[in-house]
Amino acid sequence: HIMWWKERLQMCRKPSTIQLVTRLTYTNLLGLDVSLRNGSLKEGALNWEILQFKSRFPREVLLCRVGDFYEAIGIDACILVEHAGLNPFGGLRSDSVPRAGCPVMNLRQTLDDLTRSGYSVCIVEEVQGPTQARSRKGRFISGHAHPGSPYVFGLDLDVDFPEPMPIVGVSRSAKGYCITLVLETMKTYSAEDGLTEEAIVTKLRTCRYHHLFLHTSLRHNSSGTSRWGEYGEGGLVWGECTVRHFEWFDGNPITELLLKVKELYGLDHDVTFRNVTVSSEKRPRPLHLGTATQIGAIPTEGIPCLLKMLLPSNCIGLPVLYIRDLLLNPPAYVIASAIQATCRLMSNVTCSIPEFTCVSAAKLVKLLESREANHIEFCRIKNVVDEILQLYRNPELYDILQLLLDPTWMSTGLKIEFETLVNECEWISYRIGEMISLDGENDQKINSSSIIPSDFFEDMESSWKGRVKRIHAEEAFTEVERAADAFSTAVTEDFLPIVSRIKATMAPLGGPKGEILYAREHEAVWFKGKRFAPAAWAGTPGEEQIKQLRPATDSKGRKVGEEWFTTKKVEDALIRYHEAAKTRVLELLRGLSAELQSKINILVFASMLLIIAKALFAHVSEGRRRKWVFPSLVELSPYWLDVAQGSAILNTIEMQSLFLLTGPNGGGKSSLLRSICAAALLGICGLMVPAESALIPHFDSIMLHMKSYDSPADGKSSFQIEMSEIRSIIAGATSRSLVLVDEICRGTETAKGTCIAGSIVETLDDIGCLGIVSTHLHGIFDLPLSTKNTVYKAMGTENVDGHTKPTWKLIDGICRESLAFQTAQKEGIPETIIQRAEELYLAVNGKDVCPGKNYVKVEQLSYGSDVNNSDESCNQLSRIGIRTDHCREKILNPVEILMKKVASAITVICQKNLTELYKQRNLSEVADITCVAIAAREQPPPSTIGASSVYVMLRPDKKLYVGQTDDLEGRVRAHRSMEGIQNLSFLYFIVPGKSIASQLETLLINQLPHQGFRLTNVADGKHRNFGTA
Repeated sequence: HIMWWKERLQMCRKPSTIQLVTRLTYTNLLGLDVSLRNGSLKEGALNWEILQFKSRFPREVLLCRVGDFYEAIGIDACILVEHAGLNPFGGLRSDSVPRAGCPVMNLRQTLDDLTRSGYSVCIVEEVQGPTQARSRKGRFISGHAHPGSPYVFGLDLDVDFPEPMPIVGVSRSAKGYCITLVLETMKTYSAEDGLTEEAIVTKLRTCRYHHLFLHTSLRHNSSGTSRWGEYGEGGLVWGECTVRHFEWFDGNPITELLLKVKELYGLDHDVTFRNVTVSSEKRPRPLHLGTATQIGAIPTEGIPCLLKMLLPSNCIGLPVLYIRDLLLNPPAYVIASAIQATCRLMSNVTCSIPEFTCVSAAKLVKLLESREANHIEFCRIKNVVDEILQLYRNPELYDILQLLLDPTWMSTGLKIEFETLVNECEWISYRIGEMISLDGENDQKINSSSIIPSDFFEDMESSWKGRVKRIHAEEAFTEVERAADAFSTAVTEDFLPIVSRIKATMAPLGGPKGEILYAREHEAVWFKGKRFAPAAWAGTPGEEQIKQLRPATDSKGRKVGEEWFTTKKVEDALIRYHEAAKTRVLELLRGLSAELQSKINILVFASMLLIIAKALFAHVSEGRRRKWVFPSLVELSPYWLDVAQGSAILNTIEMQSLFLLTGPNGGGKSSLLRSICAAALLGICGLMVPAESALIPHFDSIMLHMKSYDSPADGKSSFQIEMSEIRSIIAGATSRSLVLVDEICRGTETAKGTCIAGSIVETLDDIGCLGIVSTHLHGIFDLPLSTKNTVYKAMGTENVDGHTKPTWKLIDGICRESLAFQTAQKEGIPETIIQRAEELYLAVNGKDVCPGKNYVKVEQLSYGSDVNNSDESCNQLSRIGIRTDHCREKILNPVEILMKKVASAITVICQKNLTELYKQRNLSEVADITCVAIAAREQPPPSTIGASSVYVMLRPDKKLYVGQTDDLEGRVRAHRSMEGIQNLSFLYFIVPGKSIASQLETLLINQLPHQGFRLTNVADGKHRNFGTA
């Protein structure tokens, strides 16, 4: 362990850190030189106590609470100075051991800095409370902070949780590469075997991990040598890992990695980790890095981000991570079918839907295991289980809940039966509702006193009052009230006569001063004054109380200042008040955490199910807005262009074999390949695709290769990189694969590159995969290729005013013109260079070619009947119906009663008027007014996207607001963003067109007041111009 720290200290670069490191000695885990000042490790001393804690967690930075600071010594102090930007205590004096620290209030910032740099931190707290003079305070390890797993000690903070960061192990087996991910927070691990080099590199690039371990099996390649080098097999993984910090390990890859994790986190050897590996059988292979970056599944500069096209801009966090992981690791057919069936149902839902509370499963596990969940988290947990129950109890949402079980199993590794999930969620909801004070419940008021500053009681009681229902801690609450009364009486009796005496004294400037003040830093109420003692004691009012005063002291017994005073009676009453009830409330919260810990698998499963539900509902909403469909690719459009805005050129693709594609520069070849790749990937993941209709086979892998760049760090040219990727594609391709290669062999000499390209096309043709190989190497058509299934396709062009321009449409044939001169000229290459290039071209290629005429010839070819039909591989995804169970009856609350009355009034007022409007417009079918309620913490369904609707907002003061919109989800979100009205309820109904919506809005504004309802926007009823939409 000491050598491990020594290696890290050698990487320090700050001058102050380098100077501190020279004062270390590597004979103990703290690095303390006992000959220096404050370096003693004598038993019983603070340094010795810190060393005992450090020996339990030798690879963690140790921060120890000392009064108002968290301090580190020796090696740990150097790490704080280097990575947390702290200054060493006592400057850089050379006669003392390194010491550094931060104030208590800056702890979280310091922890963030350390974990961001990859370090784990062990925090040691002091036992709070009064201690005897000259006695050492008790200390205990209160928790740990790891990258992706924050410190959670103390129940008064709402800690923001990042995604947990795993320990990663990479090994090699007979099947291929294997990656093992271990999550200490969740106590889970997963192992994925049979991966290609590209898949391993993709996973390493997209996974933020805490530590990387490489198994010694990587050193042995297929030829039996032990060289793990730059070229050939293993070169990609080697290049990826050599720029990262890693450690070697051997033995059984999973067993030994789990032992490494237990050692790193200081866990007992009997701690068990749950295997959450989902079988990769019949599952498409993970995306290659090149494929993922070229379609924007991984954010890449210059490439449209696919994730931003799949989800609305307001969808962030955990749902986005789920969709990203789904794209990078496409699911098995049965899971993709369930996802698509879910999305189809979601698209047709007409009722309001839950807000879908998204809580990190790692956060739930850590807070409940450490018993540090506060009332905020319990309310969130109740929201999670209540939303599961809402899906269960609503007939329109019931099937969606059932369909989400399998995708949730794939994401969590937990298999939970439907009835078990519902029953456990009901129990958890009841238990939390019975214990925790929920919104709107107010049976606990903060104590107050006319003498004591109100801030004192607010600060002392707000951290625990309103957390649990009073019935569970009646004795403790009563004791607090008694202690508060006793404290108020003591202050009144001991301080008030002195204040009254001072006020009664009429004196010029420099006279006596005194008042009762709240000393926030010391959590006390004291008397603050000066010059108040009488010159001569005469038994006047207040003198007796002045004699009882004594200097106020802090928690360490030190005098606070010359002007602060207290009395024994006030101090005794203050201590009694401090100790009264907070402990009991915290005991109840920790007890509830212990109860729910036994239900942790249910909570992990429920939270993940809601994350998936939110992601898919958001995707369906955005898909409807963009006019996408559920997965021939007919009328295919690029995913980054919005068909709804008319900015896309559409293409119909009917692919039954390999296409050899040609076309001019800027003709759309690369865009076509990206579009097909994205659509196929979305289809096999069960998501909506950018097309008017689509039939997509469930490919076993999708591989896209775009232009390559050189990699100086790996010593490889762009052609070497391309050949390495092509090798991997050919090795992984089957007759059920989709292979897309853009501008093949563009980085080498033309003649030999053409022959290599022809041989690759023959190989892919022989494999029988679907795909496209695009090229500017027109000599390939003169080669004696032996192909049976390859079809020639081209990107179309048209002549406009004597200039050839691309149509971006896919057609049959070969295009031998690149429009290279025109493209160069368009991009600003000087005319003289273009002219000279044309001269050189004519000199080499003869007089029969005229490059200046912008002439593009597309050769139309006929094909034999030997093209294989691959329709049988196209699996159509199943459609699932919606059940019509009836909701359970329940007692309506006041808001629901008002909502029912408003809905009835809307139907009466609008139905007759709507009938008249239909007659005026000669519309055949008259739609019934169907009011849909959106309760608190619910949102409109995706079916409202792009539809005109009239809505009524129910304010907390029982007043109504009537409006109309074509973006109901956005309008609801905007109303709820206002302070204090986040839980507004709404009613809405869909109408055919904005003009009718405006007329019905005005009608309701004018008529609802006559029905006894109060409105906030009566003035809007004067609108008269409604257009003709």
